[in-house]
Amino acid sequence: MAIDQGLTIPHPLRPLSADELAKARDQVVKEHGGDGAAFFFRSAGVDEPKKADLISFLAAEHEGREPEVVPPRQLKLLYDIIKDGKAQLTETVVDVDAGAIRDTKAFPMRCQTSYTALEFGMFQEACISSEMFKEALEEFVLPENFSITIDPWPYGGPDPSEDVPRYMQGLVYARDSSKNNADSNHYSYPMPIIPIMDVATKKLIRVDRLATGGVGDSLFPPPSGGKPKNLFEHSNPAEYVPELLDRPFRTDLKPINVTQPEGASFEVHEDNLVEWQKWRFRVGFTLREGAVLHDVCYDNRPILYRLSFSEMTVPYGDPRPPFHRKQAFDFGDGGIGRAANNLKLGCDCLGAIHYFDWVMPGSDGNPDLARNVICLHEQDNGIGWKHTNFRTGRAVVTRLRELVVQFVATLANYEYVFAYKLDTAGGISIETRATGIVSVVPIDEGKVSGYGNVVSPGVLAQNHQHIFAVRIDPSVDSYGEDDTAVVIEESHPVPMNPETNPHGNGYEIRRRRVERAGFADAEPRLNRVVRLENTSKKNAVSGKNVGYKLVPNATQLLLADDNSVQAARAPYAKHHLWFTGYRDDELWAAGEFTNQAHHEEGGVKTMVERGDWFVGDGAKGVNGMNGEVNGEVNGEGKEMGKKCSPVVWNVFGLTHNPRVEDWPVMPVEIHQFHLRPADFFTSNPALDIPSTRNESSVLVPCCDDKVSGIGGGKGAIGTQLSSTCCSSASLRTDSTVQRNPMSHLQGTGPDVDPKEIPVQPAKEKRRLSATLSNLFSWKKE
Repeated sequence: MAIDQGLTIPHPLRPLSADELAKARDQVVKEHGGDGAAFFFRSAGVDEPKKADLISFLAAEHEGREPEVVPPRQLKLLYDIIKDGKAQLTETVVDVDAGAIRDTKAFPMRCQTSYTALEFGMFQEACISSEMFKEALEEFVLPENFSITIDPWPYGGPDPSEDVPRYMQGLVYARDSSKNNADSNHYSYPMPIIPIMDVATKKLIRVDRLATGGVGDSLFPPPSGGKPKNLFEHSNPAEYVPELLDRPFRTDLKPINVTQPEGASFEVHEDNLVEWQKWRFRVGFTLREGAVLHDVCYDNRPILYRLSFSEMTVPYGDPRPPFHRKQAFDFGDGGIGRAANNLKLGCDCLGAIHYFDWVMPGSDGNPDLARNVICLHEQDNGIGWKHTNFRTGRAVVTRLRELVVQFVATLANYEYVFAYKLDTAGGISIETRATGIVSVVPIDEGKVSGYGNVVSPGVLAQNHQHIFAVRIDPSVDSYGEDDTAVVIEESHPVPMNPETNPHGNGYEIRRRRVERAGFADAEPRLNRVVRLENTSKKNAVSGKNVGYKLVPNATQLLLADDNSVQAARAPYAKHHLWFTGYRDDELWAAGEFTNQAHHEEGGVKTMVERGDWFVGDGAKGVNGMNGEVNGEVNGEGKEMGKKCSPVVWNVFGLTHNPRVEDWPVMPVEIHQFHLRPADFFTSNPALDIPSTRNESSVLVPCCDDKVSGIGGGKGAIGTQLSSTCCSSASLRTDSTVQRNPMSHLQGTGPDVDPKEIPVQPAKEKRRLSATLSNLFSWKKE
């Protein structure tokens, strides 16, 4: 297939424009306004075309021909229609080219969508104007010059008996205002109260008191009343901004500059098409997911239809009420894209950088441009491949270069760094980094707790987990619905036996195709691998199906009891792998509406229970369900199973039992998993990477020693070295041991023509055999 860059048809996956958003917003107001209706817009974005329509367009694009059908340009807007003081959550799809509304649906009251910045902004004013909050503060005495600050939080999972409207809670802290610095760290002064606000009325409905005891103390706070309690008498500041640090900066850290004197190797087109080192993909962005990769191809061969971060839940392990409700869904409750940082050149990303801006709606629906929400850059990741032939004294080494698509989100105290990394060997790494400030609560002076770790006097960092889900929609060497298979591959030991494994060293590879929706877990003892394979295309060398593989990491999964509200809201977090049937718009591992949900609706668990299948006619579905119903709705209003293409969800977690070293700002915790070609190519795809020497690298002598090529000045390298990393000059050494091929388990050479090897008489052969037997003390059995 060939790409025709001359095609001028606007691409269906091009980014949202301000003009498109304004048109769609006006269409909604025109259609649904009147009768005193007011609008509160929550999100808006491109309504991605149905997969059946889009793959037809993509196939034509890659073949360099005009598409037969161009999907309509549609936007999806989520908003409240407010009439008579009541808000109705509504979703509308607008065809912006036709100027027409294609679909509108209203959601039941139990569906609580994510909070907006405007809603979060209401919280502090609600507290300050509340007599209830003032009365709660009167139970405490703050040091002089301390002020109050509040972090708004999702309410979390209601108790089973609770049926509450849209609530919000807040974590209350104090700040030392005497420093006259708004960046002074308030997290070092947590207060033992949590106010709760009714979002609709903007009024506090209660203030929860917190237990502050330690090991052996009650789960519940003491009754309020009596003499006000002095707070922070023995607390310490915990500053991290440079001007407030309690220690001097290091002075011996020399700069490292990332430079590309000839510019970047990638190219970004106007419609967010990125091309780099045989890779080709489109960058998308949503308010919920952040950066999304579409139509990921290598050398014009499709690999992934869509790749995205789907969800992250953060359940806290402190059982003292109200912390049992402290469980955030950062994608569904707030939106990772909405919380994306404005990335700064030379800080968040280094080198030759391209930034992507994105159009977002304000609460009035009008377009607002968020700048630098994604950065794109190249980076070196060490040696890519290398081999040294010590027979000849020659080494060949290349570097592994990566193209990084990165975005960073700040959600209250935490920062998350998300990255897709495509490399020159055809691999894709999906990476998360957690940093920022751990969530803390007060603890009585001198006490310790099993629910967290004391990181500063009076400050308890609670134990918690971060459990991520990544959605992988494969299209391995084809866009066809039936052309991608998911295969579980394992390596099993074979018992010693005289027929097939007489010495006990053998093992076997077992394969099982995933034929219907379900789940699985990582199993390092079996090296469990998920292979994404084309069902018909074979590798010309191995004869195996061409494909990619991922190895799920055996990270700890959700620790909350199966009967808990935390577990009911996040069943995706109970398994490392989920396999579901593709349906348009099913993107959320925990369901679309996570906020205040009692349990999951529409997440991967629901998708699996539907009973989709990937192979054959699906004669038998889960729970006895007849697979041949082919997507119909049963008598209970639930959609039944049908044959679909498979979608893979990879789940991994970070169990964070805080350390003192995580305070006041934690070093990054890094997690990666990898998609690697598995018989997709006919050889190492990175063989053609030049083995070029980096001319800006310098030698650093020790103890004022003179090094060949260095003329007295530190860091000055001579010019006699070869310009490549594959010459014998790179092996110059005075060590005969290091030079000796036998030190590296290689033969001495020279190569021998087998025709020139002299044939020994039979008697000489027996004599040589006897000599070797005596030498090594061999005995005949």
